[in-house]
Amino acid sequence: MTISAETVKQLRNKTGVGMMECKTALKEAGGDVDKAVTYLRERGLASASKRADRVAGEGLVASYIHAGGTLGVLVEVNVETDFVAKTDEFQNLARDLAMHVAASNPQYVKREDVPQEMIQKERDIYKAQMAGSKKPADIMEKIITGKLEKYFQETCLLEQAYVKDPDKKIRQLIAEAIAKLGENIQVRRFARFKVGEE
Repeated sequence: MTISAETVKQLRNKTGVGMMECKTALKEAGGDVDKAVTYLRERGLASASKRADRVAGEGLVASYIHAGGTLGVLVEVNVETDFVAKTDEFQNLARDLAMHVAASNPQYVKREDVPQEMIQKERDIYKAQMAGSKKPADIMEKIITGKLEKYFQETCLLEQAYVKDPDKKIRQLIAEAIAKLGENIQVRRFARFKVGEE
C-alpha cells in the first residue's frame, strides 16, 4: 500500500510524532488517519511506562492565577532534559496541570502520597456507615475498596479526570506527553492558594 506524503504530514501534524513512525502507523492502519492515531497512542502509552524509571531532574514551575486573583496555583513538573523543558508542548502541559489543580483541588500528587493513617481513617468511616447493614464481610470489603478508589480519584491529581477532557485521567495526559516528547515526565509537587482559606 502506498501512503501519500500528504497523509503522513496530516498524521504528523495531529500527533507530533516523527515521519517514519507516522508512515509505519499508517501502513498498520491501512491508510486510515484516525486508526493510525489510535495505533500511535497505544504504542506511545506502552513506551511511556518504559521511561518511568528514568531520572527527571530538569523541568519548570508553572503558575495559574484565576480571574480576580483570589486563587493561584504553583506546580513543579519535572522532565529529563532542559531542552524538552523549554518546548512549547512541555510548557503547555505544565500550565494545563496548574489550571487543573486550581479547578479540581487535589490534595496529593499520587495515591502513594496519601498517609496510611488517612486511608485507615477513610476505611473506618466507610465501616461505620455500613455498621447496621448486615452485609457479609467480603461484600463489605469490596464496597470499602470501591469507596477508597473513589476517594483516590477525588483527592489524587494523577487519578483525577482531566478538566478539559473528563474521559481522560491526568495520568493518561502525562503518559501521552511522555510518548510525544520521548522523555519521562513527573509532577513533583503543587501548592494551591485561595484567599481566605487556611
